[in-house]
Amino acid sequence: MAVVLALASAVVYGASDFLGGLASRRATVFAVVALSQAAGLAALLLLLPWLGGPVTGTQLLWGAAAGLAGSTGLLVFFRALAGGVMSVIAPTTAVTAAAVPVLVGVSTGDRVGVAATVGILLALVAIALVSAEEGLGALRAARPAALAPALLAGAAFGLFFVLLDRTGDDSGLTPLVAARSASILLVLVIATTRRRSLRPPRAALPLIVVSGIGDMAANALFLLATQAPGQLAITGVLASLYPVSTVVLAQIVLRERLVGAQVAGLVTAAVAVVLITVPG
Repeated sequence: MAVVLALASAVVYGASDFLGGLASRRATVFAVVALSQAAGLAALLLLLPWLGGPVTGTQLLWGAAAGLAGSTGLLVFFRALAGGVMSVIAPTTAVTAAAVPVLVGVSTGDRVGVAATVGILLALVAIALVSAEEGLGALRAARPAALAPALLAGAAFGLFFVLLDRTGDDSGLTPLVAARSASILLVLVIATTRRRSLRPPRAALPLIVVSGIGDMAANALFLLATQAPGQLAITGVLASLYPVSTVVLAQIVLRERLVGAQVAGLVTAAVAVVLITVPG
């Protein structure tokens, strides 16, 4: 069940990112992030009477810390994209985000079988390949100064998964309230201090709202995956396969052409999932 939920979260994360990317073409990044997260929080509050659970102050703190990590990663990521090479920043960020929960999970006692270990390694390769929109040759443009923010953003995204995993197994989706509230507060503070507009054009609102609800649904699926019997090293890397669904949607909806590296990445991701889900 943990594997199914983690894979579902990856699919929804990718779809949400795709919609958020479309919205960002029509509105400012701060408007998209702030309003989409507010829409997600509203949807969560409606579901909480049925999917919530008892929490302690410590669990809410873990949730809030996860929200701060996630929003920090998002802001650093967008800033890195604005001043760097996307074909270098995107795969670096994605692989780092996947590697963090794997390293934390293994270091804290996750026992992963041989097949799953090979699958995890292949998944990391697949994420890099799928995210390489201009092919692996573009990675030669990487410079240490450009990689630093990408690594920081990826580490923050990975930390989001790790911190959510620390919340209680019986808390339901309640920790996400603290996570999303802290995230929105941070984005609002930064947008206000920098005097960035939070008012999107009306045409972008549907995309923003659906993207925010999708992102919250993905968070919920991942949190439920951590509460089911399973290992963070596996659920974390499976959830980090979200670039796959983003790329597939871009091909279907926008008719974007896949480069050879991305095709190889899709095949590698499929093999990785099969290996990870092999019993034992």
